[in-house]
Amino acid sequence: MPARAWLAEVDEAEPVARLLVAFRDWMGKDWPSENAFLASVERLSEDPNTEYLLGTTDDDSPPTGVLQLRYRFSVWTAADDCWLEDLFVLESARGAGVGSALVELALQRARERGCRRIELDTNEDNPAVALYERFGFSSSYKSPRSRDVFFGRRLD
Repeated sequence: MPARAWLAEVDEAEPVARLLVAFRDWMGKDWPSENAFLASVERLSEDPNTEYLLGTTDDDSPPTGVLQLRYRFSVWTAADDCWLEDLFVLESARGAGVGSALVELALQRARERGCRRIELDTNEDNPAVALYERFGFSSSYKSPRSRDVFFGRRLD
């Protein structure tokens, strides 16, 4: 049975938060707390511009992957943009198609909402880069003459 993904319901905040905590741990961090993750997921689940997707290897297993989508209107496309965030699959489920199922559903959700582009940022050492490239993501999609660069700054 192939991996599958679905749009998480509001009452699935706990498995979403559990997977995001596992992502935090995988990155070697210890903050935000588990309670903070759950409170944030519950808050964002009420926001119509945020969606969580869950994935699993089969119908008999609990969720083993998560992906967050954020939507915002863009003056450059005269439509919503979709921002793909926080794709994570438990190590025990990697290679089983869960990441692919999540990205495929993310693209479908963005199209259904009328988005004209979907963007993400990641570290170039992230193993998921190959997955993103397989689905047509590129670091030069805006201009074939140069790589797009994502900048950020903490406001602490």
